[in-house]
Amino acid sequence: MTGSSMSSKVDRRMKRWQEQRWLLDAVIRTVGVEWDQARLAYMSAPGGPEAVAEFRRVGATIKKAADIDRAFVGAARRRQARAEDYERQGRFTSAGEQYFIAQLLWATARWPIFEINKPLLDMEEHMNHCFARYMKHANHPIERVDVKFGDKALPAYLHLPHKPGPGEKFPCVLFIDGMDGCKEMMVAACGDPHLERGIAVLAIDGPGQGECCTIPIHVTPRNHGEAAVAAVDFLASRPEIDASRIAVRGVSMGSYFGPCAAAALGDRIKGLAVMAVCQEPGFNTIFNMASPTFKLRYMFMTGIEDEAEFDQYARQFDLGPIAGQIKCPYLCVAGEDDQLSPIEFSYEFYDRLKAPKKLVVYEGAEHGIMGAASAALGESPMTLIIDWLQERLAGKPMKDEKIFIDATGRASAIPAR
Repeated sequence: MTGSSMSSKVDRRMKRWQEQRWLLDAVIRTVGVEWDQARLAYMSAPGGPEAVAEFRRVGATIKKAADIDRAFVGAARRRQARAEDYERQGRFTSAGEQYFIAQLLWATARWPIFEINKPLLDMEEHMNHCFARYMKHANHPIERVDVKFGDKALPAYLHLPHKPGPGEKFPCVLFIDGMDGCKEMMVAACGDPHLERGIAVLAIDGPGQGECCTIPIHVTPRNHGEAAVAAVDFLASRPEIDASRIAVRGVSMGSYFGPCAAAALGDRIKGLAVMAVCQEPGFNTIFNMASPTFKLRYMFMTGIEDEAEFDQYARQFDLGPIAGQIKCPYLCVAGEDDQLSPIEFSYEFYDRLKAPKKLVVYEGAEHGIMGAASAALGESPMTLIIDWLQERLAGKPMKDEKIFIDATGRASAIPAR
């Protein structure tokens, strides 16, 4: 991805990146910018149909890896200019919508830059400016907050369903995204399923994620647990949050970070729901068999620039030792054919848990799950997760179960292995 926004020294960090760099460009020319995962889909979805169309338009212009950041920067500048124009005209709702799309574009432009440099910092400055302007016009209360973490702070956004009435307290979900996700895209601008159900959301950049790459706060095998404790301590201090009704949600690499959070929090949370699994000990598949961008990105997240050192360090990422420490109910939603983390490891982790637990596997689904027939014809994974969280926050009991949703959408119990 070396272009105007990243120095050539990054290319030398990783052997497979050097060997396959030319192949990556060929793949992008052949299949497009979503060669590794449905990034256009998940980054644009929170902005609604107009954002989806914009991301698709930008994606169609990208013919090689070096195009990615500059294509998104160009689109972000145009959207930001439109938002500023609407604001001058007094069209504040429309301005807020455009600022939200602009910040999603700025956030996406950051992704292919795996070093701290001026272009990356400039993108984050624009992203934060656009999100701040969006907050002024949003249809629900949002606050930028800093969660104290050692001698630094984790950046986060606290979203409330509505302005609280006298003495009103909301249940809350601590949302932990994946290695390529960020707090800016965790809550939809309109019709967010958490907020629609009266649930507040603390969307956070944990260690190694989003802005934490430039602070920097690097990821370690367990420090998402420490970050979650800091986040829940923060939520407990807020008068509008019901500290007795907090749950954790994790997506993709958040399916590793989320269990770390639950183990550290013990009985302080009502449930943990994860989707799109990354639960293989040592992450061999995602780092050594999938697109080389995943490993190069994670090296940036850890702050380790030597590949041999990183390979040794990666072996410490293993959920097995903490399975017994998780006390809250657990839901895992996974694709049978996940290409980034073989499903067998999610079965093994599930079997080691002692807390109430549920595993839902979609037939033929890959990492993102949503593209499979089983997800289209069966219960939506998103609906399943948000309703499960709502039930846990309400204190409803649950039973242990393994569910398999086949290609016709039919759900049945998975036999004991």
